[in-house]
Amino acid sequence: MNDSPLVLSIAVLGGTGKEGKGLAYRWAKAGYHVFIGSRSADKAKAAAQDLWKMLEGNGLVEGLTNQEAAQKADVVVLTVPFDAHRQTLESVKGFIKGKLLVDVSVPLVPPKVTKVQMPPAGSAAQEAKQILGGEAEIASAFQNISYEHLLLDQDIECDVLVTGTSKEARSEALKLVSAAGLTGWDAGPLENSVVLEGLTSVLININKQYGSTHAGIKITGVRKT
Repeated sequence: MNDSPLVLSIAVLGGTGKEGKGLAYRWAKAGYHVFIGSRSADKAKAAAQDLWKMLEGNGLVEGLTNQEAAQKADVVVLTVPFDAHRQTLESVKGFIKGKLLVDVSVPLVPPKVTKVQMPPAGSAAQEAKQILGGEAEIASAFQNISYEHLLLDQDIECDVLVTGTSKEARSEALKLVSAAGLTGWDAGPLENSVVLEGLTSVLININKQYGSTHAGIKITGVRKT
């Protein structure tokens, strides 16, 4: 884990996708050195170039393979589709040891994405814990944020619930939530990630039923201190 109050670099694995690209944009804008990771170095470099243009040259963004990005960064953020979840983690396992992994993955099973379908481990984040074998701290976050908001320079009326393997892991992940311009809440141990991940299917269903694209959640009745 990084002992500094704010980590310096973030690897966004699957950063060529919409969610990963949106998070990478916000973190680069906040001053982080962001490594866009992909199975294809060319795709990663193209995505990094797109973000650099959006940032008008005022950001540190590099495109690398997933392995290279994971090796260089202080924190690793996993934003790949669930069908690539295990394969991606196994390919970078050796580079995550001693670091924080923030798992954004949701176990959606097309075509029934409005139906909660959790994996045998209980959640994607718990599967990540099994794969990494305790060699890294894990936090689960950002599953309920619509990617459509992330690339826009505006406030987002949606909170972020964060679970994790330790209080420290959740604290570090909450710093990333704040840096992205969002309000985060400590939602407890990693086992609670089943609720965060399952809620995504609920929100997709709400979008479908009510003609929206960005349903989210908001915590009420509690005042941030």
